[in-house]
Amino acid sequence: MLIDGMRSSVGVPAAAYALAAIGLNLHFGYTGLLNFGQVGFMMVGAYGAAVTVHQGGSIWLGILVGVLAAVTLGVLIGIPTLRLRADYLAIVTIAMSEILRLVARSRTAEPLTRGVFGIQRFAVDFYDVNPISRGLYGWGRFSFSHRQLWVMTCGWALVALATLLMRLLVRSPWGRVLKAIREDEDAARSLGKSVFAFKLQSLIIGGVMGAFAGMLLAFDQQSVNPDAFNATLTFYAFAIVIIGGAGTVFGPIIGSVIFWFVLSATDSLLRQGIRDDLVLVRWLETSDSAAVRFALVGLVLILLMTFRPQGIFGDRREVRLDDR
Repeated sequence: MLIDGMRSSVGVPAAAYALAAIGLNLHFGYTGLLNFGQVGFMMVGAYGAAVTVHQGGSIWLGILVGVLAAVTLGVLIGIPTLRLRADYLAIVTIAMSEILRLVARSRTAEPLTRGVFGIQRFAVDFYDVNPISRGLYGWGRFSFSHRQLWVMTCGWALVALATLLMRLLVRSPWGRVLKAIREDEDAARSLGKSVFAFKLQSLIIGGVMGAFAGMLLAFDQQSVNPDAFNATLTFYAFAIVIIGGAGTVFGPIIGSVIFWFVLSATDSLLRQGIRDDLVLVRWLETSDSAAVRFALVGLVLILLMTFRPQGIFGDRREVRLDDR
């Protein structure tokens, strides 16, 4: 149980969701933007890379296309909504992410996205530059293949770079303006700051981080499929931000590690209990363990929001939003 949890807590999904949560933390924790469509940025990043390779380009060009797609999406969403109240942005972003998913799986988009079948085996060039020798690395069950270790190394390196960037940004005058906007837009505007421009910059930078998270998941699975990018992914990222603490630099990283450790360890514990016919889980089937573990994580979140709404490392003042 503990080994499974430890593997998940340092694995590729943990790194990818930490990266997505860092971007979402910039939106929500520092700027006060309610972005319910981070999965949309993850999707355009993954599809930008996959479609580029599918059309004959290189994976490195695909990464650039994925980043540009996230920037474009941020501009298209931000221009009509960021001058409005926070809830309008929430509505638009969650609708946008669902529209993108439906478009990607439609017949019209099949020449580019291959519809519901998705695009497979597009990251061969990425694995060709893997400097790690073939074999297993680790101890016992806590082991990873050379391919897994390569993606993990790249993923956590991106997380480290994003965290360093965030630390520099939020301590700069630019970051202090973001916090001022979160606390009181009118006060920031009265000091001559372009609230709209700062919000748009925040949305784009956080969205690009989400795009890299989507690419990382796609490279790891060697596949992109529209149905893999549903709204649930955004709420995973929100859960991670809440657990670690909104408005903190290292909160998303710790939150992702805890989130994936609890999910995986709970799943292993439930499956083992069902196999051993323990009294507490005797009424469950093995297939029920996935649903039950999310229910338990939800209970943890409820308790956390009740007794420590600022998260493990957060400051209570950092989670207050100006919703005007």
